[in-house]
Amino acid sequence: MRTILFSAAFSLTLLATAPATAATWNSTLDAAMAQAKATNRPVLAVFSGSDWCKPCIMLKQEVFDKPEFERFAQNKFVLARFDFPRGKKNKLPADQTKQNELAASKLNQEGSFPLVVLISPEGKVLAKTGYRPGGEAAYEAHLNSLLARK
Repeated sequence: MRTILFSAAFSLTLLATAPATAATWNSTLDAAMAQAKATNRPVLAVFSGSDWCKPCIMLKQEVFDKPEFERFAQNKFVLARFDFPRGKKNKLPADQTKQNELAASKLNQEGSFPLVVLISPEGKVLAKTGYRPGGEAAYEAHLNSLLARK
């Protein structure tokens, strides 16, 4: 009996301390919008230049790569990432490049980087923003304030 209780307690401890699963980022706008409609959550779409845009790199490292952001976004947003790398070694497959350009033609005609677009499940652009200093907690508060306005 003692062994069973220890095993159960140990398993629960492992579950409680296990890292959060990585956030799932959609790679097409259509998939993100379909998930947004199904879950009634807004889309958080990110346009970045992962190998040339310093603010893009900083936003990813300081915010999107943090486990705190993953926990924050998990039940609040549908995530979508559209990257525009310039280096040959970072070249995306042609079909992904086409999907990224399609998303940009709808949401980032200005060609801003980084650009974060919040979109309602119905497809209405709620807000656009970019990099902001202060780390994950500050960015989370910023996103909450943008959502509160709509």
